[in-house]
Amino acid sequence: MVDTGMAVTATFVVYLAMMLGIGAWAYRRTSDSSGYFLGGRSLGPWPAALSAGASDMSGWLMLGLPGFAFTSGLGSLWLAGGLLAGTWLNWRLVARRLRTFSYLADDALTIPEYFANRFGDRGHWLQGLSAVFILLFFLFYTSAGLVAGGKLFETVFGLNYEVAVVVGALCVVSYTLFGGFLAVSWTDLVQGLLMAAALLVVPIIAIQGTGGVDALLATLGQDHPALLSPWVDGAGEPLTLIAIVSLAAWGLGYFGQPHILARFAGIRSGADVPLARRIAVGWSAATMGGAILVGLAGVAYVDANLGGQLADAETIFMVLVHALTHPVVAGILLAAILAAIMSTADSQLLVSSSALAEDLYRQLARPAARQREIVAVGRGAVVLLAVVATWLAFDPDSSVLGLVGYAWAGFGAAFGPVLLLSLYWRRMNRTGALAGVLVGGLTVVAWKPLEGGLFDLYEIVPGILFATLAIVIASLVTAPPPRAVREGFERCRAGL
Repeated sequence: MVDTGMAVTATFVVYLAMMLGIGAWAYRRTSDSSGYFLGGRSLGPWPAALSAGASDMSGWLMLGLPGFAFTSGLGSLWLAGGLLAGTWLNWRLVARRLRTFSYLADDALTIPEYFANRFGDRGHWLQGLSAVFILLFFLFYTSAGLVAGGKLFETVFGLNYEVAVVVGALCVVSYTLFGGFLAVSWTDLVQGLLMAAALLVVPIIAIQGTGGVDALLATLGQDHPALLSPWVDGAGEPLTLIAIVSLAAWGLGYFGQPHILARFAGIRSGADVPLARRIAVGWSAATMGGAILVGLAGVAYVDANLGGQLADAETIFMVLVHALTHPVVAGILLAAILAAIMSTADSQLLVSSSALAEDLYRQLARPAARQREIVAVGRGAVVLLAVVATWLAFDPDSSVLGLVGYAWAGFGAAFGPVLLLSLYWRRMNRTGALAGVLVGGLTVVAWKPLEGGLFDLYEIVPGILFATLAIVIASLVTAPPPRAVREGFERCRAGL
């Protein structure tokens, strides 16, 4: 348990009050579903970039990645490198086109609605199927954030784990419920800056606490040489090709993450994309590099001060902050973990609620529902989904990185190939899109429980491969898209 002095407690209270204040400000500016779910497409490059990054990285950046670096050393560079490449490619290939296509496709507010409008999905089968997969995988993704929150409040305040999870859930729901997309995006801007500051400061403090860079390298080289090679795992065993591909393949998941894609659709103008891309890539490189250094410095600290034993590697950031910083500084840095958790969980709840309210309730149950009714259903969905995710997070042995990995693969496979091809391939039709979403999502679900040999490959790889093949084959063996769909594609492309 970390010291719960007044300085730490006061920092948390001030931070939460600031986030709630932003939520209240956004609440007064949110009156319709476009404002609640997409912020009226008004994000500038800084909030768009940092909101996308902060909602992407989540608690795993402060807990999961340092913990992985703690046990795997420089082998974690394969994971971080894949994610950095994926970030750049997503902003380069998707951001501007999705902003234009989603707006010209009848001002689609959600990814399922965009698919429906893009392919003339009058029966709403594609939209409904996409919404179901969003609800399924986001339950695991949100629960990962709540697991991280539980570990934070348990470690910092000594709360019972289940109580700690509930406290974290209440923090997230409180402002997501009221402010919607604007509250989420602007709080993400603040949280993204706080996360970056923490991951730049803590490695410096930790390395100095171990005697400097030379001393750290000497300690690792003498006692943990395997951690200094990207070609072996933490035990010194050579990384297999399957292991390396699995780690780097995390970058493929970016193209299908609804909470990140929503930032692309909500950006103010396509002209803002280049600057936003540079901000996002720079932020990601700095924060992931800092997280890896936290893990490596943590190894030396644990060896010197804790007898080489740490019960949970994913708590190494908190251990270092508690041991090496003043309580006031510790409060600020530990609030960065809460920032990371909240910045992703709020986005996930919002996208999930939009899938339930816009894509299922309005399309299938109440087509004539008024805007205020849809917003009310969306807010109710936030509460309902948070309750289910909290229940899933009650297992204290849950791994943040493991839960994120499963959800990440599910979205990347179910939506990534469909979204990319929808932006670039004129011949793609509704049948191909349906096949891609279904095959990609089911491949991840079916592949995950299998073990051994080729089945050790991260499920996102076969999921994306089979989904792409399903899209191409189904589109080519069925009738071309209707004339209205083809003309809609050309109209969107002309608007770039």
